Amino acid sequence: MSIYRIGIDVGGTHTDAVLLDQNNTVLSETKSPTTEDVATGIYNAMHQIITQANVPREKIKYAMLGTTHCTNAIVERKRLNKVAAIRIGAPATLSVKPLIGVPDDLREVLGKHVYLVRGGHEFDGREIVPLDEDHIYQIAEEIKGKVDSIAITSVFSPVSKSHEERASEILREVLGEHIPLSLSSEIGSVGLLERENATILNASVVNVAKTAADGFINALKSEGIDAKVFFGQNDGTLMSIEYTVKYPIFTVACGPTNSLRGASYLSELTDAIVVDVGGTTSDVGVLVQSFPRESSLAVEIGGARTNFRMPDLVSIGLGGGTVIRTQDNGDFTIGPDSVGYKLQEKSLVFGGDILTATDVAVALGKVEIGDSAKVAHLDKELLNRMYTKMVSLVEEAIDKMKTSADPVPVILVGGGSVLLPEQLEGASEVIRPKHSGVANAIGSAISQVSGQIEKIYSLDEIGREKALEHAKLQAKTEAINAGAAEESLVIVDVEDVPLAYMPGNATRIRVKAAGDLAQFEMKELV
Repeated sequence: MSIYRIGIDVGGTHTDAVLLDQNNTVLSETKSPTTEDVATGIYNAMHQIITQANVPREKIKYAMLGTTHCTNAIVERKRLNKVAAIRIGAPATLSVKPLIGVPDDLREVLGKHVYLVRGGHEFDGREIVPLDEDHIYQIAEEIKGKVDSIAITSVFSPVSKSHEERASEILREVLGEHIPLSLSSEIGSVGLLERENATILNASVVNVAKTAADGFINALKSEGIDAKVFFGQNDGTLMSIEYTVKYPIFTVACGPTNSLRGASYLSELTDAIVVDVGGTTSDVGVLVQSFPRESSLAVEIGGARTNFRMPDLVSIGLGGGTVIRTQDNGDFTIGPDSVGYKLQEKSLVFGGDILTATDVAVALGKVEIGDSAKVAHLDKELLNRMYTKMVSLVEEAIDKMKTSADPVPVILVGGGSVLLPEQLEGASEVIRPKHSGVANAIGSAISQVSGQIEKIYSLDEIGREKALEHAKLQAKTEAINAGAAEESLVIVDVEDVPLAYMPGNATRIRVKAAGDLAQFEMKELV
């Protein structure tokens, strides 16, 4: 009995959708313009692929969505929750207030209810001072009815999270079980300010994630589909709706990540560089064992420095809709702005009046899109210089992502990848797989479910073997909570970093486990 799955990825220009069977064969695909309200674009794309494939709707049992909702909300400062930010760290951290270094307009939105409470731990797990529980009770009474969610950050909580957990118990006792709580020990790594920022941002987009999830479920229902819904997260795996609403920050940058996973699946390569060319930007990432390489740097989101896990990406302002401006002296500039989802009305080949990267490629006969007669009058010598510059921007980005001078395989995906040539400097081969235009939607549909744990262990107390065993077990538990089938779980990444500055022979262990989706209950099909 065939069971089908839908994969959707919302980009700045296009909403891509695919319908796959249980062997992951693509039955239908589409690129639909992203709409202002996003939900309409999702519905349109979904309607198209279901109509094209003509499969029984009751057999569509999974639906996966990669979305930019949460990223956009933070960047645009719109639709954010009213957040109470509680830092457990007085008196040790009084000199550096929460949200310091965050742009004023974001601090204005998120900094209305900020509290500093006595408590926290030293880097070796010793208590600085006991947690001031009375103060937490007092805060709970004060914020009742005034906030939508709460972010709790304690000093060195990745080493000991007992104060964060006790604070959350008190808040739930006073405010009820349903208040969304974000604990920093579950979101970021060591580094107080970045971890605190990530936790506050996570708390700020809980309602955005809920709205996106409800919108997606309603779009499915309106098509008569009762499917188990998953969201793409930025490590190339999926998470359940419950997990998404608890950790919405993990959806940030899931679009390029889905493209990397899709590229790996379509090309059957586990290690390569992927160039994902969209309508607005090109994202260059690295596949390591079929998963995106993780960034080791602090990442800025909407101007706030954070330190939760993110894929290692270089983004350049070059896509199919990138605007190219000529100057009187024969010079030109490429981007970084783009006509985005208005490509089919603004660019020259579609009868518009703006010269885009697509127009250059069409005029030089690299690709057939729109009406090439509309760009036949353009100066070929100038166009060649523009095209050479476009290609060199991509080659420079590839070079930045390489860890050695040796040529590596490069996989081209995304709707705009047709603009690039068959050979690139620094590439051992250039692969443009079938269905590459919707690799991101395929990536979201075929992804596994993962769980990750990062913790500091004292090896004098527990020993390396037991510490690794414990971390692996916790990572697997996280994956099962996110929706993975227990029997399919494998450990895909282990990092063990000794911390010389800490007593007790301490080490920081990070483990990621991934597995297939837990099978959908089949009762209603019988």
